[in-house]
Parts: sequence; C-alpha cells; structure tokens
Amino acid sequence: MVNPKATATTPAGRDVLASALASAVKLDVVETDYRGHAQAAAAQAAVDGAHLVVAHGGDGTVNEVVNGLLAAGPRSGTPMLGVVPGGSANVFARALGLPRNPVEATHVLLRALARERTRRVGLGRVEADGDGGAHRWFTFNAGMGWDADVVERVARKRGKKATTSLYARSALARYVRPGRDRPALTLEIPGEAPIEGLRLAFVSNTDPWTYFNSRPIRLNPGCTFEGGLGLFALRSLSVPTVLGAFRRALSTADKQHGKRLVRRDDIPGVVVTSAEPVRLQCDGDLLGERKRVVFTAVPDALTVVV
Repeated sequence: MVNPKATATTPAGRDVLASALASAVKLDVVETDYRGHAQAAAAQAAVDGAHLVVAHGGDGTVNEVVNGLLAAGPRSGTPMLGVVPGGSANVFARALGLPRNPVEATHVLLRALARERTRRVGLGRVEADGDGGAHRWFTFNAGMGWDADVVERVARKRGKKATTSLYARSALARYVRPGRDRPALTLEIPGEAPIEGLRLAFVSNTDPWTYFNSRPIRLNPGCTFEGGLGLFALRSLSVPTVLGAFRRALSTADKQHGKRLVRRDDIPGVVVTSAEPVRLQCDGDLLGERKRVVFTAVPDALTVVV
C-alpha cells in the first residue's frame, strides 16, 4: 500500500522501492487515493490470503493498513506487516528501529524477509460510545484533549505538509486559543479508584510517544510493544506544568513526575469519560468527539517483518 501524497515519497523513489521488493516477492502495488483506501485494500488482502502487506507512507497509512489487516481481529491467518517510512514523523517505524530513509528501510525489510525475521507486537484498541460497537486499532498513541485539538487544527491545514513545525505552531495556537472550554476528564484504571479532574490524557502503546524532529519525546519510557499501555494525564494545563512536562519529555532520563501528573507505564487499559464531548485522536487521525472512550492493550496482536 503506497500513499503517493506522503511527505517523503516521490514517484521515482516509489518505483525504485517497488522494483526492489518485486525482486524478492510477488508484488501488487496499490496507490491510495482517498481516506480509508489503504484500510479497505489491506482488509481485502487479508481475505485473499496475502502473506505480507507492506505500508509505504506516514503513520496514517500504517494505521489504516493495520486496521484493515485486523478487521476480523487478530488471528493466525492475518498477513504480516512490513513498513517502509514515507511520512514526516514515522513514529511507529522508528519505534521498531527502522531507518527513516525509505531505501534503507526497504533493504532492512528485504534482509528480514530473506532471514524470516519477524516480531510480534502488541497494539492498542479504542472503543468509543456511540460507535455502534466498532473499534479502532492504534500502533503508537491515542489521546483525548489538547493533542486531539492539535490534530484537528493540522487536519484543517489542507494542502500543507504535516511537518514538525506545523504541529508545533498548531500546538501553540491550540494552547493559547483552544476555541472551547476544556472539560474535566475522569480516568478509570483497573484496580484503582476513579481519578477525576484531568485536563488531557495521552495513551501510549510504545515509547517514544512521538518525535520533535530527531529528538524523541518520552512520556512513558517504561511502555513497550510487549507490555501494556502507558498513560500520561495532567490535572492542569498551566504554563509551568506544561513547560515542565515538555522539558522532562525531551530528557534522556526518566524524570516525569509531579503532583499534577497521573502516569502509569504498563496497564491493561483505561476508561476516559467526560461530561461534555472531547476530541479523540488515534495515531494522529481525528476520530471526532466522544464522552466515553475505552482504551485496551491487546498483546501479540500482529506480526511485523523487521
């Protein structure tokens, strides 16, 4: 699955990568041209009995492919996933240790195929009230509140590349002028009493949570693809609280702490509720506004060639 509009892809580059992959496997190239196309194509590939589906694009393309592969849920016949980065952030690929350069990542994929080298990874699952029982898989993070507001603002900048600077400007704009009240969130963590009065909630499936250019942003350093979910929630969005959390997130040490922080690194899931609708994002894709969302860790959900 190739997203021709991804930030770091070119027609010539895509042809080179396709030729390299075609030398090792029987290859069918699908170029996506609308939202949900990669998901539908990946779901059909799973039905057709494909052995491997390669996603070449950004994190949105990878997320769509994963959701297509797991449309029927994790099962023994699910195709393996290969990833060739082509976006601006490529959080999932980089968390797997893949090079950012598409050509280098293709060489890694070819070597892994030749050596039959794979890795089982856990994923996160989002289920929201009002979705009729439907759910969405996420590979690296999901969230309610400020981060989803930022995703919404970036999505409105159609025609602009989703660069780090665009996200940074959008984050600042949504912080200074949120455009709405930020309702309080309540967290329900298994085995704990409900925690009320939160202003944002990040849920991670791995570490880092994202990247600031080449710098990893670490909110839950103890979160891995082999464990449960990581939770990072703030009781306040005051300037000192936000700046302190961001500074510590850029540190190489595990220093996230504070009275206004609720953090867990390995939990089976969390339920986030609000009296008013709050925006929800999943791997950088806006899913709308919800009052109640269930985030669940699903171990060994998918096989990745890496």
